[in-house]
Amino acid sequence: MKGIILIGFMGAGKTTVGKLLSEKTGMEHIDFDDKIVEEIGMTIQEYFDLHGEEAFRERETNVLKRYLNHNQVVSTGGGIVMRPENRELLKQMAPVVYLQTKPEVFIPRLKHDHTTVRPLVVSKSPEEIREVFEPRIPFYEESASLVVATDDRTPEEIVHEILEKI
Repeated sequence: MKGIILIGFMGAGKTTVGKLLSEKTGMEHIDFDDKIVEEIGMTIQEYFDLHGEEAFRERETNVLKRYLNHNQVVSTGGGIVMRPENRELLKQMAPVVYLQTKPEVFIPRLKHDHTTVRPLVVSKSPEEIREVFEPRIPFYEESASLVVATDDRTPEEIVHEILEKI
């Protein structure tokens, strides 16, 4: 089986589903945010504060290029689809699975996740988080070869659907 790329907004479950897919398929799991933190030697929030979002997106593109067409399960960052170049790269990869999650589901997850700092939503209201999310929806849909709704489903159910459909 070729690798599996997971895309979706922050809190959609990309890392959780990615780890479970890795267990089920025997493929290595790569989390782009973890790779970037490892490379830059600081948190994503610190990097954003020092260099800005555009510099971060450039690093993200470089990581994407390195993992193009590897037989791995890849959990991308929530904003990977913001650059047209990344959307084109994703279209060359298969399958790309969009974990489609409604704001009513991911906003509470983001507010209760204290393991990572998410620079684009930290200290933002639910309305402001929606303003970050909504413009990305068409980019997620354009980049995906498979859309999987995740609301009210366990990670195991989501993984089962992904493996059944690919």
